Amino acid sequence: MITVGVDLAAEPKSTAIALIDWAAESAVVSELVVGADDSRIIRAVSGAKKVGIDCPLGWPAPFVAFISSHHDGHVVIPDGVSGRDWRHKLAYRTTDDAVRQITGLVPLSVAADRIGHTAMRCAGLLAQLALEGQAVDRRGGGVVVEVYPSASLKQWGLPHRGYKGAANQSNLAVLVDALLAATRWLSLGEYESVCRRSDDAIDAVVAGMTARAALMGQVTAPSEEQADVAAIEGWIALPTSELQELKW
Repeated sequence: MITVGVDLAAEPKSTAIALIDWAAESAVVSELVVGADDSRIIRAVSGAKKVGIDCPLGWPAPFVAFISSHHDGHVVIPDGVSGRDWRHKLAYRTTDDAVRQITGLVPLSVAADRIGHTAMRCAGLLAQLALEGQAVDRRGGGVVVEVYPSASLKQWGLPHRGYKGAANQSNLAVLVDALLAATRWLSLGEYESVCRRSDDAIDAVVAGMTARAALMGQVTAPSEEQADVAAIEGWIALPTSELQELKW
């Protein structure tokens, strides 16, 4: 069984995809590509049981309504709401607030950060997948699930900060060592050296592992009250089980 992790960026150069082949007692990274274009991502999805994408799958519903009203020239600022609180509701999704409550980590705002460029690319990918007959559910019920590698690492008790960028290569090596020590059944194979050089690569692997957790029902899901908005905004799946449970 194959799961795929996609560390999506606005451009292919910084986009990584990892294919993980799961057996009864082991998992092997069978392919890892840094510099993946849209066609390569679509091909990977077509052969996967579940795909974890590190990118917002939608925008905050209040933000979309605000932009629409602004476009039409009819913006109304709610009474009794401070500017900062109001802007927070526009900038962050329901799932972003849920992640912060559970992990203490604050996801980037798709409405007010550069990750919006990546989300535009992601929206195009989701549209293409839907046209090809893939089940796309922004809540994670289809082939694609939204993931947040740093939060997954924290949920699994692994190093999750300070490993990104050329200046943090030593911290990246510590993370790879910790991941392999915690998962004796996981093999990075010929791609271990790439993971030690590229935080995009290791994030793609973690995204693929989180996709496995989602497939096994070992992640957070929106409540009944959150389900409708999550279908629009997307939902970040956080692991709820120990790493060892992924291999069963």
